[in-house]
Amino acid sequence: MDIKDCFFLGKIVKKYSFKGELLIKLDTDEPALYENLDSMLIDLRGTLVPFFVESSQLHKSELLRVKFEDVDTEADADSLIKSNIYLPLSFLPELDDDKFYFHEIIGFKVEDKHFGTVGIIKAVNDSTAQSLFEIDRDGIEILIPMNDEFISKVDKPNKTIFVDTPEGLIDLYLED
Repeated sequence: MDIKDCFFLGKIVKKYSFKGELLIKLDTDEPALYENLDSMLIDLRGTLVPFFVESSQLHKSELLRVKFEDVDTEADADSLIKSNIYLPLSFLPELDDDKFYFHEIIGFKVEDKHFGTVGIIKAVNDSTAQSLFEIDRDGIEILIPMNDEFISKVDKPNKTIFVDTPEGLIDLYLED
């Protein structure tokens, strides 16, 4: 399975016991959804390798304590620390119509209430304090904060996101 067909679930942050148990810092608002998985994909040097879960339970809100099959010693566990954990996209729970996962809006058109058609979403930048739509408008990159106050409507069937941005925001990118 390719990484493009998966979503990032979390990162193995440390050992929990002497018996190969690990703690995974989950990257989710709903950790309980991932408490009883049968398997996970671990990124080992660029290859996603399936590991079967022997047992797991939530440990302090966003940590998941996991015992993988065939990871029985401290050395086995040490070799997995700092590895990223992924799951197939099909494991993502269905969201309400006005909510979306970042990967599913790539290619959506953005329409601004005052400006009109802004362009096509080519990526989402979530490495800043506030996530940003990265929009391509005929080769010009326009960044719009993914702020609930700016997003008016998400029309999934028509692959369009309607926004109402502050006056002049989009024009900043278009001035020579």
